[in-house]
Amino acid sequence: MGLLEANRGLRDVLVKQDYLYSLTVRHPNGQIDHQVIGAMIDFLFAPENKQQVIDKLINPDTKIVSLTITEGGYNFNPATGEFDFTNPEIIHDMANLHDPITAFGYITAALMQRKALGMKPFTVQSCDNVQHNGDMTRKMLLAFVSKIDAELGQWIEANVAFPNAMVDRITPVTIKADIDYVANTLNINDEWPITCEAFTQWVIEDNFSDGRPAFDNVGAQFVSDVTPFEKMKIRLLNAGHSVLGLLGSIHGFATIDEAVSDPLFATYLRKFMDDEVTPLIEPLPGIDLNQYKDTLIERFANPNIKDSLARICLESSAKLPKFIIASINENIALNRDTSLACLVIATWCLYSDKQVNQQGEVLDINDQMAAQLHDYASKTGQDPLAFLQLTDLFGDLNNQATFCKEYRKAIADLYAPNSDIKVIMQARLQAKS
Repeated sequence: MGLLEANRGLRDVLVKQDYLYSLTVRHPNGQIDHQVIGAMIDFLFAPENKQQVIDKLINPDTKIVSLTITEGGYNFNPATGEFDFTNPEIIHDMANLHDPITAFGYITAALMQRKALGMKPFTVQSCDNVQHNGDMTRKMLLAFVSKIDAELGQWIEANVAFPNAMVDRITPVTIKADIDYVANTLNINDEWPITCEAFTQWVIEDNFSDGRPAFDNVGAQFVSDVTPFEKMKIRLLNAGHSVLGLLGSIHGFATIDEAVSDPLFATYLRKFMDDEVTPLIEPLPGIDLNQYKDTLIERFANPNIKDSLARICLESSAKLPKFIIASINENIALNRDTSLACLVIATWCLYSDKQVNQQGEVLDINDQMAAQLHDYASKTGQDPLAFLQLTDLFGDLNNQATFCKEYRKAIADLYAPNSDIKVIMQARLQAKS
């Protein structure tokens, strides 16, 4: 189901195609696999019939409600981790639970009815790149419900399962070239084909409200605690994407494979992962972290997956606090160096301020906080630490002397006339040696 008006186009295409779509899997060696996916049987579009969506969530056949609402959909303050009650859509839902807008409104309305009818609750299964995504969903939902119905909140706390999970498969946004490829190669008219890499991983905590499908029969892994797996993925893969996304965008690269195919960018990324992230990752049974990082770079370099840096940088304000800033804070607490990550944050400032790359080309920036990011970043000329004053994202980084010293240096280099991001990156690597 789609909750947002932006989902209308997808709904229309899927209805027209009888809910079928094609999947193209592109391997690094050039092998291509094709499949038509027929798992979907319906698509409920909430803006046109909200009650129909609520009724489906109440239906006893609905045992799992999965969420793919992106990092920004969880409505938490990135610096405090607390629920944002100032969001106008949340304010609306709290007063109009019969007419919800957000996922929290729909889930609450449905669980309220299931409780009243004496039904078992469904499992709420997050599939987004948020560390402890199940715990975060539970915390945010209970905060929302507590302002509406304390008794319902107690029932949810006692009965609803929110399993943490880690999902990993690089899947770029569908573009016209994908549509043309399917039409020309398979003679199929698919207006919304999906292209992805071959790698896939889904690790889920075995914690469900009312039974679970045998996902493990098709490759998912059930564990008692997903925390170390999700931390590994978020801090290495997702953070690695952001490192390449911001540095690569400023340089003028368009895609992830283009960026990581440059030896300097690949070296910088690997040094960041080795020095500033790996020491924070606890050992995982059956996982060789060096091999995992090798595999990541191989996946990023897949020339057959053209994952745009604009997509990678999409909603960076919702991503970087968990992907990179969390590692910075841990390293600061341990008196460890953060210079490589620091340059990424300073580059984000330049990216938000100037909004062009070093060739003067306009960057495609899409972020709910874009105006705030630009406002703070644009004051950098008067105060090199101005960007860090956005405490909702950076917490007290602006009060960390060692980090601020390195950040000032990075800002000075980036804002110097005729600065070159590659020269700056090289200098950081040499300083690390």
